[in-house]
Amino acid sequence: MGRVSAVMVARNVTGCVAPDRFAAQLKEFGIAPRKAFRNLPAKDLVEAALESGDAVLTDKGAVAVKTGKYTGRSPDDRFIVHDGVTKDTVDWNKINHQFPSESFGRLLEKMKQHVQGRDVYVFDGFVGADKGSRMPIRIINDHAWQSLFSSRLFIRPTDGELETHKPEFTVLCLNDFKAKPGEYGTRSAVFILIDITRRIVLIGGTRYAGEIKKSLFSVMNFLLPDRGIFPMHCSANTDADDHTALFFGLSGTGKTTLSADNARMLIGDDEHGWSDTGIFNFEGGCYAKCINLTEKSEPQIWNAIRDGAVLENVAVGADGVPDYGNGSLTENTRVAYPLDHIPGAVQPSVGGHPNVVIFLTADAKGVLPPISRLDRAGAMYHFMSGYTSKLAGTERGVKKPKSVFSECFGAPFMPRHAQAYASMLAKKIDEHGTRIYLINTGWSGGPYGVGERIKLSYSRAMVTAALGGQLDKVEYRRDEIFNLSVPRSCPGVPDTILDPRNTWKDEKAYEKQARRLAGKFQDNFAKFSGVPPDITGAGPRA
Repeated sequence: MGRVSAVMVARNVTGCVAPDRFAAQLKEFGIAPRKAFRNLPAKDLVEAALESGDAVLTDKGAVAVKTGKYTGRSPDDRFIVHDGVTKDTVDWNKINHQFPSESFGRLLEKMKQHVQGRDVYVFDGFVGADKGSRMPIRIINDHAWQSLFSSRLFIRPTDGELETHKPEFTVLCLNDFKAKPGEYGTRSAVFILIDITRRIVLIGGTRYAGEIKKSLFSVMNFLLPDRGIFPMHCSANTDADDHTALFFGLSGTGKTTLSADNARMLIGDDEHGWSDTGIFNFEGGCYAKCINLTEKSEPQIWNAIRDGAVLENVAVGADGVPDYGNGSLTENTRVAYPLDHIPGAVQPSVGGHPNVVIFLTADAKGVLPPISRLDRAGAMYHFMSGYTSKLAGTERGVKKPKSVFSECFGAPFMPRHAQAYASMLAKKIDEHGTRIYLINTGWSGGPYGVGERIKLSYSRAMVTAALGGQLDKVEYRRDEIFNLSVPRSCPGVPDTILDPRNTWKDEKAYEKQARRLAGKFQDNFAKFSGVPPDITGAGPRA
């Protein structure tokens, strides 16, 4: 028996914290694995991942894994069980696909049979840093590195909390189990199935660990509105005076990068709730993009990739050094690391009511202003629109930026209607006088392939000015096409780029592209019914 195996036997179901209680819970759930390794320390999970051949060790102690065919989410394979709880509350659309409860039950039983007599890895923890509203979770995996991923991303319990832990939601994620579409009703061998009533998520056929994270995010986004808590796809940070800021945006727009600020303290990089007492992180870690990562541009993320971090699909040399510029496997290279890898990160990860909210978009058309100030109606319009560009690799089949409208800057994870979330945001703005800005981190001087992406240093300068109040003191102009209030100057940013028209060589080409995008805004917003005229009128004018 090797060293790793010996360690694992010592910490299996018969030797873990509260073994009898835990074993009874597994039996009640209906699985009987050969061994169940519960909440192993990171070093033991690293050893297990290396011994299994799933991972290699980097020069700084992180593990690097390859997820095979699936290097991003599979949105067409994500389903929500349609039943009495969800039939009138979920916004059934091209994203929220219906799945029969009976088919879910049959697939669940088949997966339980699959793990009989096999080893599984279990992470018991929490979603939600606010102890008053957090949800106890259990994640069952068939690969050690994914259990390590879960322990990086979610909130880890103390020994005392583990003694009494009882999951409210369970994720059964088996990479080695593939569905038969004709038999179970899935679209392919891959499936991500959410059952609100049974309080279970089933994932199979894909090794991409982001599916675990995002499925539980979707669950929280369904449950929290009924508790009066606004769930958000955003990052958050604060300063010594508890001046909190939120950064909304889809993957690749800069949520993680721009919230990782040496002058401020990180609350979280992706998923939060806004309650009557303030902001709280859903997670206990970060899941950052790595493509073209450098120590100079993103020092906090660079230095967080060390012992116990998990790299996905990053090329690693024979010397153990990651090659972050290598996108041969995917542009969607990722790293998962715990919040305590970020110096000064807020622990527990909670903050006060936000002074500033920033909507991030990556406009691949190159026509939106780099920064605009939004009033309440404009904030509602752009929150419900959620315009951005889906960047390469974040989903299967996306090879170059693709313009999309993603409601609430997170439509793939928002089960309810956009108006439900927007009304919660409006209420919070009214209650706390929060200032709203729209920042474009996309292209300038032309569309993707012609122009260049706006420099990160400029985007950081815009954020700094917005948070510091400097943009309250400058002159603004009205962008007549996009109906936006645009500053004529911003500290640290050349005045010329603040008007995208000035950055294009051909002004007529800019005008044509801008009006085409404005028309797309209008066409998209037409799908919403019953929206007050002031919000509808806050959008672009083609």
